[in-house]
Amino acid sequence: MKECNITANLKNCTCSYEPCSRKGKCCECVLYHRKNGQIPGCFFPPDKEKLYNRSIEFFISIFKQK
Repeated sequence: MKECNITANLKNCTCSYEPCSRKGKCCECVLYHRKNGQIPGCFFPPDKEKLYNRSIEFFISIFKQK
């Protein structure tokens, strides 16, 4: 498996939750949110990501509206 490139990941990370210890560590982020029944912030549109609601229900509702 290729090593994690945190520097490159941080350039593309759209998560606005600053105290997050998983920023740039995508595999840890995905695992964390999956264990909590959530979706990572990078899957949300920017205006919705800032609400910090990572629930699957909220994610579905965003795209049902379109």
